[in-house]
Amino acid sequence: MTTRSDIEKMILRVAMQDRAAFEALYAATSAKLFGIILRVLKDRAAAQDVLQDVYLRLWQGGASSFRAGRASPITWLATVARNRAIDRLRRDRPATPLDQAPEVADSAKGPEALAIDASDRARIDGCLDELKPDRAAAVRGAYLDGDTYADLAARHDVPLNTMRTWLRRSLMSLKDCLTR
Repeated sequence: MTTRSDIEKMILRVAMQDRAAFEALYAATSAKLFGIILRVLKDRAAAQDVLQDVYLRLWQGGASSFRAGRASPITWLATVARNRAIDRLRRDRPATPLDQAPEVADSAKGPEALAIDASDRARIDGCLDELKPDRAAAVRGAYLDGDTYADLAARHDVPLNTMRTWLRRSLMSLKDCLTR
């Protein structure tokens, strides 16, 4: 199991252009980051593009902006990934009003993709149901609805650092649940 300290060290080594650390960081974090990006974009191909962009930016100097001790390394990576996904959404947003937008061919997913999505969604929902209701609501708000930690802390009437702790611990619980 990769620990917080391991991920932190990998990020710091990636900042020094250590290829082995980059490969290890990708192996340890890409599935989680992909899930976050996919939830924001709701498009697998776009999510894969953004995930590649996240790691490319880390390699090209983005890792040097990580400050050990200020934030959990996985939270930092998740924030970077979420922000890149939101940037992609904003960039791809239609420039014209919907009533004036040109017609687009149906890009609906096929039955197999829908079944896989439904299965994944059911597993995640089942794991979220294992959390306390307020923790599950905070996770949904932060990672599905794009709420900021400050907004969530105010909504749940808890200090900001408590909200960060809730989210970190909840994500660890979700990870444990999803690996069962």
